[in-house]
Amino acid sequence: MKIKRTMLVLGIATALCAPLQLSLAKDKEKGAKAPASDAAFIKKAANGGMTEVALGKVAAEKGESKEVRDFGSRMVTDHSKINDQLKEVAGKMNVEVPAKVNAKHQAMIDKMSSMSGAAFDKAYVKAMVKDHKKDIAEFEAASKSVKNEDLKKFIDDAVPVMKEHLEKIQKFDQAKKS
Repeated sequence: MKIKRTMLVLGIATALCAPLQLSLAKDKEKGAKAPASDAAFIKKAANGGMTEVALGKVAAEKGESKEVRDFGSRMVTDHSKINDQLKEVAGKMNVEVPAKVNAKHQAMIDKMSSMSGAAFDKAYVKAMVKDHKKDIAEFEAASKSVKNEDLKKFIDDAVPVMKEHLEKIQKFDQAKKS
C-alpha cells in the first residue's frame, strides 16, 4: 500500500513538473544566441532601413517634384513599420539592433541632405532604384539561408513591400526620362 501511494505521489509530481520543464526549456531557447549570419543580416537590414527612413524624410522635405516628396513620405511610413517589425524579431532572438546608422550610410544621408531641387530628385531616384534592387536581392538570398523562422517570415513579408517601392520609383524614373 505504501509503495502504491509513493508511486501515485511520484506520478502526480512528474505530471505537475512537466509544464515547468517545458517552460524552462523555452526560456533557455529564448536566451540562446542567434546564428552569426542571422545577426549580421539583422544589423545590415537595420542600417538599410534606418537609412531609407532618413532619406525619405529628406526627400519629403527637399524633393522638387511632388512624386519624389510623396515617395519619400511613403519610405518613412513603410520602412518605419518594417524597422519596428525587425526590432521585434531581433528582440526575440537576443540580437541588438544598432541605434543609429553606420558611417557609410550616414555619409550618404549627409551627401543627399546637402542637395536640393532637380539635382536632389535625380540623385534620390537613382539611389532608391539601386538600393531597392540590392536590398531585394539580399533579402531574397537571406530568406533561403536564415535559421530563425520569425526572421524568415519578416523577410518574406518585407520583400513584396520593397518590390512595390522599386516598381513605383522605376516607373517615375522612366516617366522622367521620356
